Order: sequence, then structure tokens, then C-alpha cells
Amino acid sequence: MQTDTARLEIRLLTPEQLTLWLDDLPRLERRLECRYRAEPLAGDFRTIVEMQRTATLADAASPQWHSFWFLIRKTDRTVVGSAVFKERPDPEGCVEIGYGLGRAFERNGYMCEAVEALCAWALRQEGVRHVTAETNTDGLASQRLLLKCGFRERSRAETCRWIL
Repeated sequence: MQTDTARLEIRLLTPEQLTLWLDDLPRLERRLECRYRAEPLAGDFRTIVEMQRTATLADAASPQWHSFWFLIRKTDRTVVGSAVFKERPDPEGCVEIGYGLGRAFERNGYMCEAVEALCAWALRQEGVRHVTAETNTDGLASQRLLLKCGFRERSRAETCRWIL
């Protein structure tokens, strides 16, 4: 599954590709004919990817709601970032998006381009009425990104919750 923007190929990882990302990145790069230069797969981020792999394998019929999407720059086949929908749509029709970008690719509009495209894709799916997101209260760059993509702040406590 894939959606494209002017500069990005946004590609959903299959369960097998998700496992390769965790266990054999060079092999995944060869398979996808790309170079991974996004967030390092370490620490909390690695734990999140492992949790999403478990969810993807448990719900193999709907990987789009659990697996990661790679943001591949078309000009040189570089993976600049990734995004994920954290779960299937809830009873109110909400799906939550998460995303991250390699530091070298910040301030180039890639993430805004990707979030807009993925939200538009999600809102065309059956049962989806809203896309939500969460940011840290001090995550000003991510908050600006969400505002630019049309989100509005829904609540603010220990974190900020957003809705589109």
C-alpha cells in the first residue's frame, strides 16, 4: 500500500518488511531499493516499533492501522522519516497518527507533506471520521506542524491532544 506526494513515496511496510526493519536493515534497504536515514531505531522508538510489529502480526488483515509507513524521498530513495496509525479506528471513528523525522531532514516540509497525505488517506477509509495526534506540551515544532495541517488542540494537560 502506498500514497505519494510531490516529493515523497509514502509506503506501508508489510509485516515481513517491519520485521526486517527491526532485525536486518541492510536487507530491507535492498528490498525497498532505498537508504534509511531517518530516526535511529533505538531506545523508546525501537520499543514502539516492536509493539506495533506485534499488533501488525496480530491483525494481519489490517496492517495499515498498525504498521509503519516509510517516507521515501523520491529524488534519491532516502527514507527521511516514518509515520504510524497507532490502532484501528475507535467507535467514534478516530485514528491516532504518530510520526518522526530524521534530524537531517527537519525544516524542509517533508513531515507536513506526509501528515497531510496520510490524514487525507485515512479520512477516505471506511469508519474514519477524525485523525488525532498527541504532542508534548513543550513540543512546539510538532504543534506548529499539526496546526499547519489543519488540526486543532482538543486538550492540554501533561500532553496536548489534537484532532482533525
